[in-house]
Amino acid sequence: MKKVLILILLLLLQACTRGNMQIEGIDIAWLGHDGFRIQASGKLIYFDPYQIKTSFHDADLLLITHEHYDHCSPEDIERVIKPSTIVITIPECQSKLSKIAGNVADIILMEPFQEQQRENIKIETIPAYNVNKFRSPDLAFHPREDGRVGFIIDIAGRRIYHAGDTDFIPEMKELKSIDIALIPVSGTYVMTPEEAAQAVESFKPKYAVPMHYSSIIGTQKDAEKFRNMVKSSKVVILKKTSS
Repeated sequence: MKKVLILILLLLLQACTRGNMQIEGIDIAWLGHDGFRIQASGKLIYFDPYQIKTSFHDADLLLITHEHYDHCSPEDIERVIKPSTIVITIPECQSKLSKIAGNVADIILMEPFQEQQRENIKIETIPAYNVNKFRSPDLAFHPREDGRVGFIIDIAGRRIYHAGDTDFIPEMKELKSIDIALIPVSGTYVMTPEEAAQAVESFKPKYAVPMHYSSIIGTQKDAEKFRNMVKSSKVVILKKTSS
């Protein structure tokens, strides 16, 4: 009986830790840190590619949450763009992207609480900022006034939320009908596992995927702790794809 219980436990853990995630026609691969590659409705969408080794050159849409080097990385961006790529980001990234401006179809600048419709993909922005993470007593790592964002994309009838670098902010409580949430869990610059779990419980996505660990800061244990604390959503810990 003990061996059977151990086998069941191993199978359950394996089911919740995958190399990618497929939900009703949507395929999600974790590139590491806050980077993701999403395929749906014949489109390839990237979020914040960082430290990838493969030159894919296949992005239809590239979303960059903010200007920090581990999110807006020109060398990694060059590995995913192609002439028809549309890049969507915040104004603070514009200067870092000047060298690729002629190599993509368009660079669209957005601020929090804005919307864009690109063919069959709706893109919304919500703020991403710190409320209790500070580099000094009066300076947050990600101040709200800097205009950094998280993205919600609506594609193939599903709503996917990439939170960016953020704490558990009041705006999260207003999120509706999120199918998949990509949530930072490492602490220090973003939510701790406990705070991330509280955030997820506030808007209850169907699935939650931890990110922002096992690169610059945070470990697999942070992702597992987050998974163990979330009750209202199914948490899937993705293995980093070889890229």
